[in-house]
Amino acid sequence: QVQLVESGGGLVQPGGSLRLSCAASGFTFTSYTMKWYRQAPGKEREVVAGIGRAGGAKNYAASVKGRFTISRDNAKNTVYLQMNSLKPEDTAVYYCNVRTDVGTVIGSFRDYWGQGTQVTVSS
Repeated sequence: QVQLVESGGGLVQPGGSLRLSCAASGFTFTSYTMKWYRQAPGKEREVVAGIGRAGGAKNYAASVKGRFTISRDNAKNTVYLQMNSLKPEDTAVYYCNVRTDVGTVIGSFRDYWGQGTQVTVSS
């Protein structure tokens, strides 16, 4: 039932901007931290940014801090990633993530991922 759908990726020149969106469904969106990950070719998937349930707590990877902004609209069950001053090294597939509890087993959890959206930064 849990579903995450990313959109907004594309080809952009260095220094450009892009806004990614992740539409969530199948769970109580307001109860969970949401995160953005990315994976470049031949690299491990890495955390880019995270945001708490009410949007008051935000965390960023050092490589994107000051350039990227994560936000959420709980009324729309959507999390966003505003990416400014993009660099070629930002090129990757970007994924939306939520770690939810497994209601039938206390203390258990499960990660869910979207299909990913490609971001390519190149001149």
